[in-house]
Amino acid sequence: MNSRVFFCVQCGKAVASTPLESPFCGPRCKAIDLYRWLGEDYRIEETHFESVPTEEGILEGVEWKG
Repeated sequence: MNSRVFFCVQCGKAVASTPLESPFCGPRCKAIDLYRWLGEDYRIEETHFESVPTEEGILEGVEWKG
């Protein structure tokens, strides 16, 4: 496999890596990212399903609780 250069998603450091490795430069940046997820610094916004159109009756009879 060919190595390529990418930038660590946590610290921005340029790193040569194979495509199978993680997007982090090392265990420290990987741990920082994990702790931010666990501390709820990163959040995925809640989707309100009431605004989804009901095409061809796909969502008919489905009750969304929000």
